[in-house]
Amino acid sequence: MTAIDGGFGLPAARAPSARAGVVGVGLVLAVALGLAVFNAAGWKPTLLYTLGLLLGLVLFHSRFGFTSAWRQLVTVGQGSALRAHMLMLAVACALYAVILGFGASLSGRPEGLVMPAGVGVILGAFLFGVGMQIGGSCASGTLFAVGSGQTAILYTLGGFILGSIASAFAANWITVLQNLGPKVSFAETPLGYPGALLISLVIIAGVVLASRWVQRRRSPPPVQRPPSARGVARVLRGSWPLWAGAIALAVLNAVTLFVSGGPWGITSAFSLWGAKILGWLGIDISGAPYWQVTKNAKALHASVLADKTSVMDFGIMIGALIAAALAGAFVLHRSVPPRMALGAVLGGILMGFGARLAGGCNIGAYFSGIASFSLHGWLWGIMAIGGTYAGIALRPLFGLTNPKPTDSVC
Repeated sequence: MTAIDGGFGLPAARAPSARAGVVGVGLVLAVALGLAVFNAAGWKPTLLYTLGLLLGLVLFHSRFGFTSAWRQLVTVGQGSALRAHMLMLAVACALYAVILGFGASLSGRPEGLVMPAGVGVILGAFLFGVGMQIGGSCASGTLFAVGSGQTAILYTLGGFILGSIASAFAANWITVLQNLGPKVSFAETPLGYPGALLISLVIIAGVVLASRWVQRRRSPPPVQRPPSARGVARVLRGSWPLWAGAIALAVLNAVTLFVSGGPWGITSAFSLWGAKILGWLGIDISGAPYWQVTKNAKALHASVLADKTSVMDFGIMIGALIAAALAGAFVLHRSVPPRMALGAVLGGILMGFGARLAGGCNIGAYFSGIASFSLHGWLWGIMAIGGTYAGIALRPLFGLTNPKPTDSVC
């Protein structure tokens, strides 16, 4: 299992000393990039960048996992991390219901993410689930792992970008597959958003009960907690219980909706980064179908610092860097076994392509989709679990071990 829990795991060791030099570098980077974003795009993207910094801090301190949550459930029957997902989703749904119901944000009328629960989600989320397990992380996990010094995950990030580049050329048939299914919003009932919230909470309760039933049947060991400071210092130098991370992520996602008028997402930035990098190398892919869409073409020709998703992603990485350094956990990994590096790249490619096919990743489609009361978000989660089974079977090919029933860390 991963080193996260709901606050009821094995005792945590004391945190090592903070890396003061790395903290300083992180703070300088945070301020410098914040000023650059403000200069390039104004106050609103700067505020979103600040939210990214906070998301990086929360993701690191709570070690909030999506990849590990599904692996824990599938391999050993541990459901504590999945139940943390459900807490996060319940809080997010309640906040989204208020914001979307009142129809007010700092960017006009807010819009949730509602997509067809179709073939694109089925195929894309399954590919993403496979990629998570052989690539070692999800979309949000990749960003905070890179920021916290896990340089091995750079291979996964590179694969993410490659997969996103490839998807730009397949955008036309991806759109066809995405639309092969019904678009269902729980808010489109006579009860509106209150009814949508009630439906969502009933589903969430069902998932919680099912996870407890699985856990009782399989009796996994308690989850090991990472090193942590004690007392008040734990806020900046310790591991947080999963419930704290769940609530904080839900609040920050809702604030993102209120500020930008749209939900939190991650992977659309990887398509932009890939096109920009190729452009710097003299390779123009602006003719790819994805970049023919007016909104996408506008983003391609603008500064990357004006892109909402990009500035939030940059913030997550820098926020995680500062948080890891404060916790004494920032360590660069200099050597990566070739098989593991290959798995990371291939996993990233599957996730990059799968995210575009499914219309989002574990954040944009699963988290924000469910919070937006879209049926496709739940379908995404189901198919990602299916992909997890396949990914776990493939992990040994890339030198990755699978947890045993007696393991407290996976």
